[in-house]
Amino acid sequence: MNMRAFASLALILAAAGCSSEPRADQRPPLAGAKIGGPFALTDQNGRAVTDKSFAGQYRIMYFGYTFCPDVCPVDVQNLAAGLKTLEARDAALAKRITPIFVSVDPERDTPAVLKQFVGAFHPRMVGLTGSPDAIAAIAQEYGVYYAKGETTPGGGYMVNHSRQAYLMDPDGKPLALLPQDGKPAEIADEIQRWAKT
Repeated sequence: MNMRAFASLALILAAAGCSSEPRADQRPPLAGAKIGGPFALTDQNGRAVTDKSFAGQYRIMYFGYTFCPDVCPVDVQNLAAGLKTLEARDAALAKRITPIFVSVDPERDTPAVLKQFVGAFHPRMVGLTGSPDAIAAIAQEYGVYYAKGETTPGGGYMVNHSRQAYLMDPDGKPLALLPQDGKPAEIADEIQRWAKT
């Protein structure tokens, strides 16, 4: 095979590998991972919710806190923009996606605080909080690290935490990580790659 034919074949194969549609035999990257599990928390309206409250819905699970000075608001804004991009592309699929923000700062993130926070990003975004033990339990289920930082003289503090956005299937099983620091189109692409109407 001459070099020109070889280069053409390489380009065709590379382009085929870049398709946003998974092959029929391709499994989601997090399929089978031990991520997620049952939980019992309180939403931004003060209602008790469990993992069963979201049965039948794909979920975007993001862990953070409302007093975060920069990272969490930007990530949540990106995820919301990705969902809005998906709504413009495929409204039926987008309706099946529930974006969920889980607080790792239950001391300050009351339902009222969460309601104001999530309402600023997407009308269907759910904010979840709970007791310190309940938050510790869900964080462990999702492999999320968090730790309260030192308290400042004014009483404030930061919360150090890992940052990842999980796409979960309608049964609460993990599908993929979403690029929460990416462009809205990239987030929408990844959701469409693994979620189905």
